[in-house]
Amino acid sequence: MDKNLLLKTLETRFKANMHRHENLKWENVFQKLEEQPKKLETLGKMETSGGEPDVVDFDEKSGEYLFFDCSAESPKERRSYCYDKEALDKRKENKPKNNALDVAKELGIELLSEEEYRFLQTLGNYDLKTSSWLKTPENIRKLGGAIFGDFRYATVFIYHNGAESYYAARGFRGKLKV
Repeated sequence: MDKNLLLKTLETRFKANMHRHENLKWENVFQKLEEQPKKLETLGKMETSGGEPDVVDFDEKSGEYLFFDCSAESPKERRSYCYDKEALDKRKENKPKNNALDVAKELGIELLSEEEYRFLQTLGNYDLKTSSWLKTPENIRKLGGAIFGDFRYATVFIYHNGAESYYAARGFRGKLKV
């Protein structure tokens, strides 16, 4: 994605959604992005895969802005994946084209944790028709499971599934610190 077009897209989204970052200024975010072209490239990958990244927080200690995928539904180009490579390798038939953790790594992002997903849901209503894989605690993953979240009946739900499962309406959301 063209750098200038991406920056304009991010600025427009930032200004249209001030409720996500009330006390932050675009000029400061812009400066950080200009200083970190690799991170801007990653945001471009988030954008082209349907994530609609936006700033959701600022860490005073590290001086980093936190971007989350803020698309209304789980990013369209990141759906129909099982959770990780181990799960993908276990499938004998009808394998998905990839897995969420490897695709996230290729993009340069990390999956949202349950806590981060719940925070995202305080900024709006996301995943009303889809669901998103979430970073799964090791103890659950060791037993073959993985967690995902969605928003139904005015409530955030966190569920579990076998890590090898995949659905057309389940993708994953990511985060990036800049």
